[in-house]
Amino acid sequence: MHKKAYLLLPIAVLSFFAACASIPGSRVPDNVHPVVARKEISEDMLLNCSIKVFDPGKLTDDSKKNKGLSPEIRKAESYFMPIHLKYALQKSGYWGMVRVIPDDDTGTDLLVRGKIEYSDGETTSITIEAIDARNVTWFKKTYRKTVTPEAYNNTEPEKKDAFQDIYNTIANDLANYRNQLDPEEIKKIREVARIRYAAEMASDAFKNYLLKDSDGIYRLVHLPAKDDPMFKRVTAIKARDYMMADIINGYYDNFYRNLWQPYNEWRKARSKELYAMHKVERQAITREALGIASIIGAIVLSITGSQDVVARTSTLRNIMIIGGAAAVYSGYQKKKETELNKAAIEELGMSFSSEAKPLVMEVKGQTVRLTGSAEQQYRHWRQILKQIYAKETGIPAQTSSSKTMLNPFSIDNQPAQR
Repeated sequence: MHKKAYLLLPIAVLSFFAACASIPGSRVPDNVHPVVARKEISEDMLLNCSIKVFDPGKLTDDSKKNKGLSPEIRKAESYFMPIHLKYALQKSGYWGMVRVIPDDDTGTDLLVRGKIEYSDGETTSITIEAIDARNVTWFKKTYRKTVTPEAYNNTEPEKKDAFQDIYNTIANDLANYRNQLDPEEIKKIREVARIRYAAEMASDAFKNYLLKDSDGIYRLVHLPAKDDPMFKRVTAIKARDYMMADIINGYYDNFYRNLWQPYNEWRKARSKELYAMHKVERQAITREALGIASIIGAIVLSITGSQDVVARTSTLRNIMIIGGAAAVYSGYQKKKETELNKAAIEELGMSFSSEAKPLVMEVKGQTVRLTGSAEQQYRHWRQILKQIYAKETGIPAQTSSSKTMLNPFSIDNQPAQR
């Protein structure tokens, strides 16, 4: 009995520590260097890339981890992260136009979708899916990184984020996959993208140019003639579409720049709070575990020892119990400090939410509210382009279930918020 009790004691203590383990380490290594094209790539071998605004995901059900987080912060991150990824891709030299878009883009050569799995300033986890115009999935991966407060030193907009290793790894994976394609495959991707866009604008005119096989992969049946007037009009429409996408990207870039300082400061402060909280938790666990071990040891002595041993260790047992109780109480006090840290984190999160308001831009004397309406703006703009094409060609436009064409901008007469 005496030996068994002492054997069970370390197991109980280890189990106690295991139950309180923190978030696992990162899947992305430190100091990831970006893969950059060694020489300039010819224009006909460049693929245009559209990065869809990330799915913000859902906050965890763990109320402990949610302290200081909010849906408003996560929504802001769903714009911030793809924009920063855009800058990483642009610097690699492997891509043509790289844009952030509010919805799927059937006319792009490569579509990148992202979902925020977890983000709290200390740990970020993102799932990325890359699909080319043929509907071929290049990869779908989850990238995770945990940083220390020092990672927020020397950060710089567009160039270096605290989680830059994640962005560099994603950009490298995209570049590495692209480099495995032969020139003929790249040419096919570009051609399919053009025809898919034409089919979206005028399905009746271009639907027979593509075949979608049983695996969902698009294959070219034939190409339109070089002097096809309808295809020329589609090309002109696409140029207008890119103009709208560039305007939206201008809004996104302004949002990113205005968001950078409050978001970076919030993450930095939250990272420090989490680091301090983990330190306090470790101290609390250590003190409580040692206190519990001391109390258990005293009890074991009183149960398993002979009357002579019990008598001789009476003072020792009392000291162990008193000391153990003091250690447990000290651990409790440390946990109270942890609660205060958590409250500070929550306050920081609420403060950030109030700062990260939607941008309001001036366009031709009217104010345009971007956040919350950009997705609708983009969809409405696509419908307007279809109407323009229909008017020019006489081919009826296939619009959405909404018959009323809304202005692609949501108007707000309030002064711009800075």
